[in-house]
Amino acid sequence: MSILSEEQISDLVNLRHELHRKPEISGEEEQTAQRIAKELTALGADRIWTSLGGHGVAAEFSGSEEGPTVLLRCELDGLPIREISDLVYKSEVEGKGHLCGHDGHMVSLLGVGMRLATRPRKGRVILLFQPAEETGAGAPAVIADPRWPELRPDYAFAYHNVPGRPLGEIGLKTGSGNCASRGMQILLEGKSSHAAAPEDGLSPAAAMSQLMIALPALSHGTIGDNGFALSTLTHANLGEPTFGIAPADGELRVTLRATTNERMERMIEDAEALVAQTAGELKVRIHWHDVFRAVLNDPDATEIARVVADGQGHVIHEMDIPMRWSEDFGRFGDDGAKACLLYVGSGETHPQLHNPDYDFPDALLPIVISQLCGIVDRVLGLPNR
Repeated sequence: MSILSEEQISDLVNLRHELHRKPEISGEEEQTAQRIAKELTALGADRIWTSLGGHGVAAEFSGSEEGPTVLLRCELDGLPIREISDLVYKSEVEGKGHLCGHDGHMVSLLGVGMRLATRPRKGRVILLFQPAEETGAGAPAVIADPRWPELRPDYAFAYHNVPGRPLGEIGLKTGSGNCASRGMQILLEGKSSHAAAPEDGLSPAAAMSQLMIALPALSHGTIGDNGFALSTLTHANLGEPTFGIAPADGELRVTLRATTNERMERMIEDAEALVAQTAGELKVRIHWHDVFRAVLNDPDATEIARVVADGQGHVIHEMDIPMRWSEDFGRFGDDGAKACLLYVGSGETHPQLHNPDYDFPDALLPIVISQLCGIVDRVLGLPNR
């Protein structure tokens, strides 16, 4: 089912291919943002905000009567991954690609904007094109922007395409939908020495060896269990590539992951305690990167999405377990909105997210646009238009 014409869908597909050719990674989305702002202007948005939390763009479509504010959010950024494909519209930027589908997410919201040429009678719709989702920095930066109170919604919705699930299936999960995660960078500093006299120095090698075993051992259970936690060692570096120097410096990087924010806090405490206990006389610095809060889907917002999907005849997947991967969309729920992230199937044999041969399936566009427009209508108490 499509609420847009074939010509409109074709225009959106062509725009997605244009965006796909010119990906910009987190924090660098300036040209993408300008292109989106141009499209929103052409759609006749009542108001447009630019440079939100970096390169974010938002557009308002307002009804004539007071009512709730519903925000639909997508992402602007691509990934620092080389695309490997034979697509005529493959990335033209070496080492960068839209290999998570954010190009498709963007044009989905623009499709909703096409439909909003006929304004809702009441309330308002905010279309948010958010920067820096891949690093987890974008949503908190948008919310910290001093103009955010002008946009703050009562309801917030977004979706992510999910390879491995049937095309167009609508996945729903009340409560924890995506794991909290964060990157832990551990820097250990000792004292170098001649390799013939290592006892005269202070090497981090022994501490690193212990931590490389102890930190992954913080993992607990499987994704469906209460208290699930996963600690993944992702990088280790010790000293310099020489034979004459006993090392002074070492670095470990670990990704911590948990289904709830509370469980994440316990993981952080346990990881920091392990480092402190193991480091001995070494100097220790810990830095945190790519901080994602858990996505906690509001039951009321999830029910709205469920009723719409059922009414439109979409196949619904009632998810038993959260996604392991993280999404910074959870920040909008933390900010007070009734928020729901939808998980839309992009094909059972479709390449996985972040694979070098991934490409967003254009066949999803009419399905997703219809679902999002239905959500807007239901939140604003409108009959199906």
